[in-house]
Amino acid sequence: MKRVASVGEAMIELSMSNENARVGVAGDTLNTAIYLQRTAPQLTVDYITCLGSDTFSTRIFDFVGHNGLGNSLIKQIPNKTPGLYAINTTTDGERSFTYWRSNSAARDLFMDYDFSVLESFDVLYLSGISMAILPHKVRISFLEWLKCSPIKLIFDSNYRPHLWDSIDHAQQITSALWVRADVSLPSIDDEMLLFNETEDQVCARFLATAKTGALKRGAQGPLSLCGKLKSNYKPAKKVVDTTAAGDSFNGGYIGALLSGKSQEEAVMCGHKLASKVVQYHGAIIPK
Repeated sequence: MKRVASVGEAMIELSMSNENARVGVAGDTLNTAIYLQRTAPQLTVDYITCLGSDTFSTRIFDFVGHNGLGNSLIKQIPNKTPGLYAINTTTDGERSFTYWRSNSAARDLFMDYDFSVLESFDVLYLSGISMAILPHKVRISFLEWLKCSPIKLIFDSNYRPHLWDSIDHAQQITSALWVRADVSLPSIDDEMLLFNETEDQVCARFLATAKTGALKRGAQGPLSLCGKLKSNYKPAKKVVDTTAAGDSFNGGYIGALLSGKSQEEAVMCGHKLASKVVQYHGAIIPK
């Protein structure tokens, strides 16, 4: 049985509706881990992060476990708290975010430069957010560890400019992880913004360099990065909230791929799941 580690930041989510807010738990790598586990329940999927010792941290810890993910490797740090974000959604499903994460415990992940907790896993899932919240020296040490590790790396750049200390560091780390990645799951808009490229340039770059994976292109549908596919990717019938559209695609795709499905089946699984998720409010839809 394959063991998968998803590493990153889990946060408290406030989903705004008029004057009210629904409190939930989310985070890009957590969302993907949950949808991965739902797609491939035969896999062992652990979530690795740091939390505080407050009631909201306990809520996140329990949420991870209740969604079928391993939480035994989550480290709790006194006097720290989880990050918090609020989502406002327009009538066409597009979102705007407000964040409060300066005291987030996840920023202390791997501060001891010890990555040995990952050595028992077969697959590692990371995003650009996982790397952006870390100090640059930790990022560099992480890259050095990855160079020597046989672990299969699945990466999504998920570029958020405000999280990085500089665009140079963002480009440096992201480029190195694309070279190392065994499976690449970029989004077209993130890559265009980070590397100042056109859509055609992004497509050409990944088609030439990626080992396998899929380029997420919103309503255009995904682009396979290892050979042309005949599938027709129909857009969602109704878009209520695009939160976790990319995360759910990743979870469906990875789950199918690690279950032995073909590239065509994996891409379609990711697309169908994302098309379903955008028809609900919030990051995690009912099981």
